[in-house]
Amino acid sequence: MNVIFVARKSGQVKQVDLRHPLVVSAALLVVLVIVGGAFSIGMGLGARHRVNSPIDQLGNWSADLLRQQAQLEDLRQALQEKINALAMRVGQMNAHVIRLDALGKRLTRMANLEDGEFDFGNPPSLGGAETADGQPAQIPSLSAMVDDLQTQLSSREQQLSVLENLILTRELNKQVYPEGSPVEDGWISSYFGRRPDPFTGYMANHKGIDFAGQAGTHVSSVAAGLVTFAGERSGYGQMVEINHGNGLSTRYCHNEKLLVKQGEMVRKGQEVSLMGSTGHSTGPHLHFEVLKNGQQVDPLRYIGEGG
Repeated sequence: MNVIFVARKSGQVKQVDLRHPLVVSAALLVVLVIVGGAFSIGMGLGARHRVNSPIDQLGNWSADLLRQQAQLEDLRQALQEKINALAMRVGQMNAHVIRLDALGKRLTRMANLEDGEFDFGNPPSLGGAETADGQPAQIPSLSAMVDDLQTQLSSREQQLSVLENLILTRELNKQVYPEGSPVEDGWISSYFGRRPDPFTGYMANHKGIDFAGQAGTHVSSVAAGLVTFAGERSGYGQMVEINHGNGLSTRYCHNEKLLVKQGEMVRKGQEVSLMGSTGHSTGPHLHFEVLKNGQQVDPLRYIGEGG
């Protein structure tokens, strides 16, 4: 098949054979270009249509929602961990407060304070003209406040413990310090120092104090301590010797009966013997001695004139 072209101005005639290989190839190339362009345009429109479709948009929103939910869950867990940590700290502080209350009550009793002077059963009275800054408490600031309060509680507990130890030491020293009369019923019949010997009449050193009384009168230790001797001793008769520490010892002599044994611990005011007249004695009485570092000293320094 031939196609004839006639030029409008010159009138020349040109003939093209459509079956020529070059013509066929050029036609095919044009067709391919047209089809490819149409396909590309169609794909672009289809892709734009898919992105903007309601189903795809709903899927994107669902994915965003799931991510936000995961972030909220992580935040909730982190917050819960902080709350749990604070709750544990508050529990520990509450235990500190309970111990401080108990310690305070013990110290109040030990110090013989009047009832109500220190009331550990109620919170302390507080007051003052203060202005709030209007800022709510935050987790970090709460943690710092709890840390500071726990430090203060620990410091107070240590201070009260030191005070308790001081009171206990003072009370212990009071218990082991010879003080008071060894007999309730009796009177001082002879003092410490030089006097005529009741048997010979010659002047001699009397190394203790004599308490006269009835046989069988109860004799008590004037301080807590350890019984280092309980038995018969020449001149002293039935005797009890008690070591109170700090170089101090006491002796209870001429007893009718001993109520304690060697190696026994006794408390202040505990009965240790019954008054008698054994040994170098003219009648029922208690010969009482106080020794400082092994040497007899005047018992009146410790028991007083009213003993």
